[in-house]
Amino acid sequence: MSDEESEGSVQGSENEEEITDLSNSDVCTKYQEASKIVNLALTGLVSQCLTGATIIELCKFGTTVIETQTSKLYNKKVNGVAVEKGVAFPVCISVNEIICNHSPLETEELLPLKAGDIVKIDLGCHIDGYIAVSAHTLVVSEGDSPPTINSELGNVAVAAYNAMLVAASSIKAGASNSDVTSVVERVAANYGVSSISTVRMHQMKRYVIDGVKEVALKEPTPEDIDEGDEKVPECTFEQGEVYAIDVALTTGDGKVRAGDLRTTVFKRNVEANYRLKMKASRYVLSEVDKKFPTLPFTLRHFEEERQAKMGITECVAHGLVTPYPSLHEKTESTVAHFKCTVLLLPSGTSKVTGLPLPSYFGTEKKPDEETAKVLAEIAEVAAKRAKKKASKKKKKKKAV
Repeated sequence: MSDEESEGSVQGSENEEEITDLSNSDVCTKYQEASKIVNLALTGLVSQCLTGATIIELCKFGTTVIETQTSKLYNKKVNGVAVEKGVAFPVCISVNEIICNHSPLETEELLPLKAGDIVKIDLGCHIDGYIAVSAHTLVVSEGDSPPTINSELGNVAVAAYNAMLVAASSIKAGASNSDVTSVVERVAANYGVSSISTVRMHQMKRYVIDGVKEVALKEPTPEDIDEGDEKVPECTFEQGEVYAIDVALTTGDGKVRAGDLRTTVFKRNVEANYRLKMKASRYVLSEVDKKFPTLPFTLRHFEEERQAKMGITECVAHGLVTPYPSLHEKTESTVAHFKCTVLLLPSGTSKVTGLPLPSYFGTEKKPDEETAKVLAEIAEVAAKRAKKKASKKKKKKKAV
């Protein structure tokens, strides 16, 4: 065997041995670091959602936080190749009846935020392809006073947050996706709200934000199936997997509607190929393949906005990219959206992203008995962790 063949054989063996799930401690660390950045970006965005703030500036702010923080990590090349890192899902700021996926272009800004607006923030970060995501709902306040919340908003926000927490604790090795769907349906029914029918929870893998395993927020009725909804295939969760726990609930009927906002978020369909005819389309596909080969992106990241708007249409028409349209509810409906990332570790399910529910969200409704039990267990574990963390800090301070 020649030296060249021997080298190739060794490299092939190394590639085969690469472990990309949570059994690899380095992979766990990358998920944890990406999660910290997601939480930092979310915290910063919450502080910036003030009256007069523009959606485009908020999107830019969140993107800058993610890019700045990831630039500080993993800067040593591996086998001569730089570690990829940055935005895994574009920062989206969706207001009031807009449910998700709103990340506008510079030339298509909506009105600035005003007091009372319900804001849904959605974003993701990756390090070396290992993805962490989160979404959060808040209400814009007038000055320093907490916002005034009506009972409908309180019910749907508390329901969505509790459903996320209970769903996250239900995703564990050996459980099935239908178990989790039942949990979300139970919580939504108890608070008198509906699930957004098209929202799904997804398994995430390296460079894959929407894996094959997924969880529906509700089982489709025969009428839903007649209208185009699909039943999610049954699956079982396994240790070492990672999931995005995505819950969007509404006081409306949960049927999403097409709005008039331009779709700006897309993802490359890596299995599709087509010889594009338009120069603008070829420009878009070239940029996507170079900068966003696997993860979602927004047209705002293109230097030539006009070309991007022109070229993306042909790419969509031939299935080269998958669109993430802005989803809308009825204007009179109220929507809450929360999302977190969980790691299925040997020690159990670990929730690594997501902020606490804003204290101004309240409801007179009580959780059902089973949900109350799970929430109490979650609170107990959180209290123990906080106590342990405080004790460590105290010991460290004494040592200094």
